[in-house]
Amino acid sequence: MTTQEILNQATTKTHKMQQLLQLGFTRKQVAEMMGVGYGFVQNVYAKMQLNHPQPAALNFIPSAFTRSFGVEFEAYGVTKEKLSDELERLGIVVEIEGYNHTTRNHWKIVTDASLTGSNTFELVSPVLRGEAGLEQVEKVCKALKKCNALINKSCGMHIHFGANDFELKQWKNLYKNYLNYEGVIDSFMPLSRRGNNNQYCRSLMHHFRSERDAFAAIDAARDVEQLSRKVTGKSRYFKLNAESFFRHGTVEFRQHSGTIEIDKVLNWIKFLNNLIEFSKSNVSNLKNVESFSTFNQPEIVCFFQRRISALAA
Repeated sequence: MTTQEILNQATTKTHKMQQLLQLGFTRKQVAEMMGVGYGFVQNVYAKMQLNHPQPAALNFIPSAFTRSFGVEFEAYGVTKEKLSDELERLGIVVEIEGYNHTTRNHWKIVTDASLTGSNTFELVSPVLRGEAGLEQVEKVCKALKKCNALINKSCGMHIHFGANDFELKQWKNLYKNYLNYEGVIDSFMPLSRRGNNNQYCRSLMHHFRSERDAFAAIDAARDVEQLSRKVTGKSRYFKLNAESFFRHGTVEFRQHSGTIEIDKVLNWIKFLNNLIEFSKSNVSNLKNVESFSTFNQPEIVCFFQRRISALAA
């Protein structure tokens, strides 16, 4: 149900506020949309929290960031040679290559036919790990900005995480948690990356009529291959992609829009890492950004609250 459909319903203000909060809107946004005081919305939100306790989730503490990961930046407006020179100046080992899906021990600059603009490219990392990997990502963003790399709607940023240690339960929980939070995540992405608006990162609800049907399909899967087939039809062009597991031993997240802004990149990577760790034993039943606090550090929650407010303005 869309926001306008909720607002037009012949039902109580409380019920409308509950539905808007479940879509991922902040309490301030709901108060403005409903034309009521913040305190009214806060009371509704507090009752929702009481009615949907999550004992296991409340005990979850984000662990140190140690998981292996990789980043794919899509952009345009700078020659591969100029970008390579700037990356090398900052100590990043990089090679210019033709289009390929091979994992290298160095960063690579390759072509990508899905991108539009002049001098398009994809900058792909080697396998990175933990804080040292994040430091490399920071240098890469600095180089992209120094070269005045540009972003448009055709550009995305894909994040891979090592998944060889995942048990089937963690895979299923991860799918359920992403499904549950997809509406919230949509709210801090541009319109081109929401719902089914982008053919290269489809909604996990694409093949289902209801969330209940989606959860049933996930529960019925007997292995990761079945899980991928039942949810995405074994296509990699979904917001969460398990097909990368069979080629690279990773889970891929494809939803984020293209960016070279380091705060966006780091907060998204850390959020996804926390979601993966949370999914080892937990499935969330809340659908608002405030509930991110059950598995994220406060600064990450605040960052996405600000993003939601900025994109809603």
